[in-house]
Amino acid sequence: MTSRLNPYIGFSDNARQAMEFYRDVFGGDLTLSTYGDMGAAAPGEENKIMHSQLETPSGFTLMASDTPAGMDRTVGSNISISLSGDDADDLRGWFAKLSDGGSVTMPLEKQVWGDEFGMCVDPFGIQWMVNVSQTTS
Repeated sequence: MTSRLNPYIGFSDNARQAMEFYRDVFGGDLTLSTYGDMGAAAPGEENKIMHSQLETPSGFTLMASDTPAGMDRTVGSNISISLSGDDADDLRGWFAKLSDGGSVTMPLEKQVWGDEFGMCVDPFGIQWMVNVSQTTS
């Protein structure tokens, strides 16, 4: 069982271009999912990036998304730390500890893509995202 920690960048509406740029810089495999792909698009936002992930040959992982209408995006707070993996007990425990004294902005629960996902802000104002991958038996 493994877990990992990596940066997650929030863009206004140019996540695709930024992630393609980072792929050109670092190499690797880039996956992109739009809000339209996930059935979560507001009108006119179907092509905005809901999630992108770059896995590089050097072992770096960089994630990013576009900020949908109605969500705040402030330069300086547009980076979150993402914890993801398949060690559910560790990840759930870290989520609980990180949000203790802070706030849960999205409860850690099953999402449309099948994993458990939640967001919180720790007591120091740092934004965290936790994704528990669901293993298939």
